[in-house]
Amino acid sequence: METELKDWQLNAGATDQALQDAMELLGHSLPSDYSQFLRERNGGEGFVGDNFLILWKAEELEIFNREYEVDQYAPGLLLFGSNGSGEAYGFDTRSVAMPIVRVPFIGMELQYAEPIADSFTDLFRQLAK
Repeated sequence: METELKDWQLNAGATDQALQDAMELLGHSLPSDYSQFLRERNGGEGFVGDNFLILWKAEELEIFNREYEVDQYAPGLLLFGSNGSGEAYGFDTRSVAMPIVRVPFIGMELQYAEPIADSFTDLFRQLAK
């Protein structure tokens, strides 16, 4: 994953307590590759290939999902970041596999959620193409 990162600003890792708090507040477990990333880097921003990616900190997940009213407009999605220009990235929790989708912030609806990766790790491969 780190080989795809260009000009990244990464954070120090999240504490186990921050991850536990996030899961409790969100009411969801997090995929293992994503949890591992948060433990090591706890979000950051930069380019993956030609694509800009902002990944939120564990402490921001519940806040941003609540503020964007994801449960109202796109129930079943758990957003974790954005491309910095109007689109969010999130897990589709309606599937056990929790694939990753891209959805617009404006006009956020499930019908506009575009599947783009099978996993958090795969997201980096897809964006690096």
